[in-house]
Amino acid sequence: MADRLTQLQEAVDQLANQFVACFYYLERHHDLQPFGPNDKVPDLKPEQQKEVETLPPEVFQAGQTELARDLIVKEQQVEYLISSLPGLDNSERDQEQLIKDLEEELRVAEAQRLEAVKEKDDVLKQLDQVLRMIRRY
Repeated sequence: MADRLTQLQEAVDQLANQFVACFYYLERHHDLQPFGPNDKVPDLKPEQQKEVETLPPEVFQAGQTELARDLIVKEQQVEYLISSLPGLDNSERDQEQLIKDLEEELRVAEAQRLEAVKEKDDVLKQLDQVLRMIRRY
């Protein structure tokens, strides 16, 4: 599993791709309606490729609704990932204290480890002495 920042970056990239897909859908499938009284819809020649593949209004509206819903879901995912980043609920002072506490825990754990290593070495020396005594007899 990727770390939170990587997940966030991937989610933002996916959101950007969804925006592009929405623009493409709207640009490619809108109906050819003039915006103003002076606008005209050009007539296409038979050999000319269609720039717009007009969809029926119900299908176009359903596509818009689905794309909008997908954008909202992805945006909510991005919001969730942002809110789950560490440090947003902690002040700088709290974070520094947490780091100091963790450093102290690390020092204690290292001291315990060194004590365990020393004890292991002592036991190995004792075992070596016992084995040497056994070999002599």
